[in-house]
Amino acid sequence: MAIDIRAMDLNLLKALDALLDERSVTRAAQRLSLTQPAVSGMLTRLRESFDDPLFVRTQRGITPTLRAQELAAPVKELLGGIESLLQPQAFDPATAQMTVQLASTDYALQAVVVPFLAKLRRRAPGVRVAVVPAQHLPVYERLERGDIDLALISPENTAPDLYARHLFDERYVCVMRAGHPDARGALSLDRFCALDHALISYTGGSFCGVTDEVLARLGRSRRVVLSITSFLVLPEILRNSDLIAVVPQRVVADARGLKVLEPPVAIPGFVKTAAWHERTHRSPGHRWVRSVLFDTCGCEEAGSPLRLL
Repeated sequence: MAIDIRAMDLNLLKALDALLDERSVTRAAQRLSLTQPAVSGMLTRLRESFDDPLFVRTQRGITPTLRAQELAAPVKELLGGIESLLQPQAFDPATAQMTVQLASTDYALQAVVVPFLAKLRRRAPGVRVAVVPAQHLPVYERLERGDIDLALISPENTAPDLYARHLFDERYVCVMRAGHPDARGALSLDRFCALDHALISYTGGSFCGVTDEVLARLGRSRRVVLSITSFLVLPEILRNSDLIAVVPQRVVADARGLKVLEPPVAIPGFVKTAAWHERTHRSPGHRWVRSVLFDTCGCEEAGSPLRLL
C-alpha cells in the first residue's frame, strides 16, 4: 500500500530526515534534542508506517535500506517547503510588487496621502496604491473582507477589534487669499463674523460646522455663503475671491497665494488615525507600507500587541 508522506506526523518525518543524515540513532537524538529511546520509538513507528526496516545496523552505525534512500529526497523537499512556510516572508521594497487598498477622507487625501505617496514612490516603485473614499464606509467589514487594507479615519470611527495608530493631532486655522484686505493683521471676532465664509460639508449642503457651534456658545454667528464637499478645490476658490475659511492646518500648509491666520476663537481640533485588520497585521509588505505612512506623519509603528496602538 502506498504511503502519502505528506499526511504523516511532522515529527516522524524530522526524525527520518535526521536518521538519514546522521546514520546514527544517538547523533539523530542529539540533533533533535530528544532522548535516544524517544528516537528509537519513532524509528519503530516509521518502520510500521512504511512496512520496511528503513535502517540496518552495521559496525559504523546504521545504514539506510533502498526504501529509505528513495524517501530521502522527498522528505528533505517536504520539510524544506514546510520550513519556508514557517519563516517570515522577506520583503524588498525596491523589487516588491503589491497593491495596497487605502481608504481616505477628502481631508486625509490632501494632508496625508499626498506626502505619503511621494515617499512610497521613491522607495518602492512597484507598490501600487488604490485610494477609495472613507466617508460613510463600513470600515470594519471592508477591512475584514480585504476590500481595503488600511483606513485613514478618526478614533471614534475605529472599531475596537481593529489595530489602530494615532497619526497626529490636527488644529484649525483661518485662511484667505494673500491679497485679501484683512490679510495684513490679526482678525477680530467682529470682523471674522462679518466676512463671507466658505465651509466644507462632507455630506453636502450644510452651512453649519464646528466653528458655528463654538460661535453659537458665545452668542455669535458668521456668514457662510458657500458650502462645498471637497478640500481640494477650496484653495483655488479662496485665491479667486474674498471668501475666508476655517480649515485644518495641514490642508493649507504648502498652499501658494494664501494667508494663514489664527482664528479669533478657539476651535477644537481632531485626531487622525490609521486602522487595519488582523488580516494584514503581520504581513511584512503591509507592515513596511504602514511604517512609511507613520514616518510621513512623524510617528513609528509600535510593537505592542494591543489593538489600539
